[in-house]
Amino acid sequence: MSQATEDAYCLKKTVVLVGMMGSGKTAIGKALAAQLDVPFLDSDAAIEEAAAISIAEIFERDGEAFFRKREAEVIDRLLAGDPCILSTGGGAFLTDTVRAAIADKGAAVWLDVSLNILWERVRNKDTRPLLRTDNPRQTLSDIFDVRVPVYAQAGIHIKITDNASIEQTTDTVVKTLSQYPDLLEKLS
Repeated sequence: MSQATEDAYCLKKTVVLVGMMGSGKTAIGKALAAQLDVPFLDSDAAIEEAAAISIAEIFERDGEAFFRKREAEVIDRLLAGDPCILSTGGGAFLTDTVRAAIADKGAAVWLDVSLNILWERVRNKDTRPLLRTDNPRQTLSDIFDVRVPVYAQAGIHIKITDNASIEQTTDTVVKTLSQYPDLLEKLS
């Protein structure tokens, strides 16, 4: 058991995990929520639940612009609740209104993962609508190049290495968040 899991914390604001598809937002988010004893929410899951169809189907039926608008509405609604860990879709943080809502009501944490690690994680998955192209590796690279400067606007950066376990990465996130007493207070 890691040292961080023995400690008790009080999360004062919602921590919003941002980053590329495959960066670990869901896996780290679930582990972080469990460690801090707060709810884990996933904006993509909330969108799918509200729409009663998959995100891939929303993209295909209504287009990305429609999806991004619904995504911003859902994230704003989720931020209005009690402090939690919120995982967002890879493109969510690109929207100005989403970044503003997160800055106002929570804290953005960028899970910064290299392109090579991302490719290893997503290349065999068919659940990524943006990678349904003739050259998904190049598409991922192009998306990465556009999004990284925007992710860099997040208030907190966590560099993810390929050999770090979920537990190690989660401990790193907790240690980093605890440096912000207005965000995470250590109780014991």
